[in-house]
Amino acid sequence: MWNGTALDRGLTEIRSGSAYQVQTPGRLVVRPGLAAELNKVLERFAREAGFTLASPVEVGFERGIFGHHKVGRAADIYRVGKIGLEEWKAKWDKAKQAEAAGKVPPGMPSPLAKERQTNLGWRLYQALKNYGRWSQPYGYPIQLFGPWTRTEGPWKYISDFLLHAHRDHIHVSK
Repeated sequence: MWNGTALDRGLTEIRSGSAYQVQTPGRLVVRPGLAAELNKVLERFAREAGFTLASPVEVGFERGIFGHHKVGRAADIYRVGKIGLEEWKAKWDKAKQAEAAGKVPPGMPSPLAKERQTNLGWRLYQALKNYGRWSQPYGYPIQLFGPWTRTEGPWKYISDFLLHAHRDHIHVSK
C-alpha cells in the first residue's frame, strides 16, 4: 500500500486523463517521467479509439513483482476496457487463425482488419510501441513487453521465458 514516503523519493501517481480512467488496487506511484509518458500515450490511445470525457476507457494497472517496480521505474497494465490482456490476445489469435484459414466471404472485411479496429489490447500495445519512449538499458531490449511482443516488437527476439512472463500484461519502464 502507498505511504507518504513514496513522494519523498520523488515518485508520483499515475492519474486518469480526460479519455481514460486508471484503475489500480490502491495507489500506483512511479517516477515522474514514466507517469508523464504513460499519461501522454494513454490519452492519445483513448482518443484515437473513440473514448471521451463522457465515456472514458478503463485501464487497469497492478503492481509488478520485480524490484524495479518498487522504485517506480516500471508499470504493468493488465486490463483495458474491463477485459484482461490475455483475453484480448486470445481474440487476436482467433482472428489471425481465421484469416490464415482463408474462410472470409467475398465483400466481408478480413478478421484481422476487424480486430485492428475493435481489439483494445492490441491497439493499446501499438500506441505504447508507436508513441512512447521507453527505457533501453545498455545490452537489454526496449522495456516494452506484452502478449504481442514477439510479433509486433519493438524487440521481437525475446526469450520464451520473458514472453511467457508477459502473456497477461503489458510492462513498460522509463
